[in-house]
Amino acid sequence: MGEAIGVSTIITILLAMLGACLGSFVNVAALRYTKRLSFTTGRSCCPVCNRTLQWYELVPVISWLILLGRCHTCNARISPRYILVELITALVSVLCFVNYGLSWMALIAFGVAVLLLAVALIDMDTMEIPNGLVIALIPLAVLVVWLQPEVTLLSRGIGFLAVSLPMLLITMIIDGAFGGGDIKLMAVCGFLLGWQNTLLAFFIAVMLAGSISFWLILRKKAKTGNHIAFGPYLCLGVVTSLLYGKEIIRWYLNLSGM
Repeated sequence: MGEAIGVSTIITILLAMLGACLGSFVNVAALRYTKRLSFTTGRSCCPVCNRTLQWYELVPVISWLILLGRCHTCNARISPRYILVELITALVSVLCFVNYGLSWMALIAFGVAVLLLAVALIDMDTMEIPNGLVIALIPLAVLVVWLQPEVTLLSRGIGFLAVSLPMLLITMIIDGAFGGGDIKLMAVCGFLLGWQNTLLAFFIAVMLAGSISFWLILRKKAKTGNHIAFGPYLCLGVVTSLLYGKEIIRWYLNLSGM
């Protein structure tokens, strides 16, 4: 038993490290996308003094902590977004392992989470969701059909339309209510999750977005009618439903006596 616990701990640490590394890459790729720069060429540098960063300044989480969130040369502030994204991906990689073990489903779930993280970061910066990222989710959604046969094709088909179609209709009535990227994202994720988890994901997104928007209005940091990036909330709702949808729905049904 002790040996099994030791192996599980080692795997968890390695997956967290891998997750943090991927998070660092996704964050840089998203930032470069917003500036219309290639993320496959060119080395990382300080955005203030333009000094090329050394390898020891690029270690996920650790480098940010050692440098105390400051550039070693010009002392410019390094956004906490870097370490937050790295910690989030490290946590998600571990949660995928805890939920699905060392399996193809864990790998697919983590792949979905990484793509959705990129969607969320880009949408926060640009208020747009790249079609390429939505398209990249499609093969993963198709693979899940075989990995989770308990979710029927009928459920996935209903999920494809359950949220995306109402969003489209609302947008046709109220111009700009939802972005086209949001609608396409929920169509693909609806097929991925099935209708029950899709509705849960949307509910989580609406509640979070509404609560944060209300708080910002109260703090006078936003005005009624201002547009917000809804994609990050949708992404968080989808990942939560993918990992814990069954448990949340079961808890709600038990709570309501159904």
